[in-house]
Amino acid sequence: MPPRRRLTPADRRAQLLAVGARLFSAAPYDDVLMEDVARQAGVSRALLYRHFPSKHALFAAVYQEAADRLLEATTFDPGATLVEQLAQGLDAHLDYFIANRHAVLAANRVLAGDPVVQTIMTDELDALRSRLLGVLPLADTRTRAAVSGALKAWLVFVQVLCVDWLTQETCTRTELRDTCIGAAVGALRPLLPKDPAPDWPPRRGRPRARGTSPQKASGAG
Repeated sequence: MPPRRRLTPADRRAQLLAVGARLFSAAPYDDVLMEDVARQAGVSRALLYRHFPSKHALFAAVYQEAADRLLEATTFDPGATLVEQLAQGLDAHLDYFIANRHAVLAANRVLAGDPVVQTIMTDELDALRSRLLGVLPLADTRTRAAVSGALKAWLVFVQVLCVDWLTQETCTRTELRDTCIGAAVGALRPLLPKDPAPDWPPRRGRPRARGTSPQKASGAG
């Protein structure tokens, strides 16, 4: 066990969250033991349980922190095209999903239906939907309601598709991302007075969404 350091409660909690995040990303949920978290953090099990009364509570806190960071990393620039905005948000999430495959699968498979974890995911999806609504040209409340419903369904579609892809990579990362972008564009086109993505799908040879290098887009890690 590493030598124990005296930390403030806030710093100790942050340390335990960092250790928990590392372990939950490295192994399936059922294989992560609280004693392993305590040992790697250099604390007693009693101290660990003082901050997090169960493995479920630790995982939920780790996942909440990850959701908050993903929201911070997902910014929709009103000056960018819809495709560029979607690509930026999807790339931020795919980066996390790939790096934290076990944690994502735990939240969506092992803990599927868990009210705490599901609330974290629902809140993040609602925040993303609200941000997208803020950058789309919505002429009236009827259009806003229709687009909001389409975005809600699209975000669930993306979630299910990405989780399935983490289980079995049946296509490349670029194909996965472009499928998600195409689904959004297809869902929004009938609802908006102006085509939100006139250049989508891109013609062969045309550069893809801004900010994504060919190397990053073509790999799965």
